[in-house]
Formats: sequence, C-alpha cells, structure tokens
Amino acid sequence: MTASTVLLLADLLGVAVFAASGASAAVAKRLDLFGVVFVGFVAALGGGILRDLVIDKTPPLAFADWRYAATAAVASAAVFWLHPQLARLRPTVLVLDAAGLALFTVTGTRAALAAGVPALGACLVGMLTGIGGGLGRDLLTGEIPVVLRREIYAVASLGGAVAVVVLDWTGLANPGLLVTAALVVFALRLVALRRRWSAPVAPGAAPPR
Repeated sequence: MTASTVLLLADLLGVAVFAASGASAAVAKRLDLFGVVFVGFVAALGGGILRDLVIDKTPPLAFADWRYAATAAVASAAVFWLHPQLARLRPTVLVLDAAGLALFTVTGTRAALAAGVPALGACLVGMLTGIGGGLGRDLLTGEIPVVLRREIYAVASLGGAVAVVVLDWTGLANPGLLVTAALVVFALRLVALRRRWSAPVAPGAAPPR
C-alpha cells in the first residue's frame, strides 16, 4: 500500500467520523434530514476545504473528488437513521469529534508538508484542518465553538501537528508512527475532557452565563 493510498484512507476515515460527529450534534438539536446531512458535511469537510485553500490546492478535494462528499453524506444519513440506537448522544459526539480532530490534524499536516509548506506553517495548517470542521459544526448548531472555550482542543491538535513535523524531519514519518501521533491527539483530548483540563482565562473575567 502506497503512502498516497494510506493518506487517502486516513482522510476518508476522518471525513466519516467528523460527519458522524456533526450529524450527532444536529440530531441532538432536532434538525431535519437535510439539516443533519448539511451539518455533517460542513463538520467533515470544512477543515479540509480550509486546508486546500491555504496550500493553494484548487478546487478543494471536497469538490474535486466525489468520494469525500459521498462519505460525508452517507455517514451523516446513517447517524440520522440510526440515532435511536446511539445511547447518550453527547458522549458519542465528543468521542467522534476527538477521533476526527486527531485524524484531520495528521492528514492536514502531512498534506501541508507535501505541498512544500515550511514546518511552522505546516503545524498551523494541520491545526486549522483539525479544528475547522468542529468550528463550523458548533456555529451551525448554535454552540460556542469548542476551540474558543477553555477546553484543551486546539492545543491537542497543535501538539499532534508538531509531532508529525518532527517525525517528518527525522525521516520516521511512516504510517505506523503517524497513526501513533493521531492516537496521542485522540487520547489527550479525551483525557482532558475526563479530567476537565483547561487553558487559563484572563484574571477577573466574569464566568459565562
């Protein structure tokens, strides 16, 4: 299996899990089928579209390759029809979102490096790829975006992007180690949620209402 095939499969897997995350959030808000699929589409492909525009890859893969849109639509529709079997939607959304964050961070960073983006820029592109879909999902469902709250979200993504850049620099960026980097982001996000880790806020700031 070639590196490009592995990258494609990882990208499509990230699309599926982020679409499921977005669709689950939309189902919880009681949106109709179109709304659920649309939110899932934005959650799944928003980060990738942003990544491709930043690295000047047009048209973005979300529009150039039917497999991306089809994967997002199928995953979203599946969540819409199967949601009665999904117990406790909120934990499901958080786990799927963590998985999407990890996968998209790794594939976004790799894509930036392959496009010749310098190390620092590749880290930022990877982070934007990871958080872009969740940002769109939260805005569409009327939630304060997770990335703007105190939770460890963008920081976890940025840490994963740095790990990918370091692996690439040392020549060790093989599929197994890239999967390990994604698992680190995933685990860090879940542990931060469980232990309620958060970034600091400004001293004296009023608590949210």
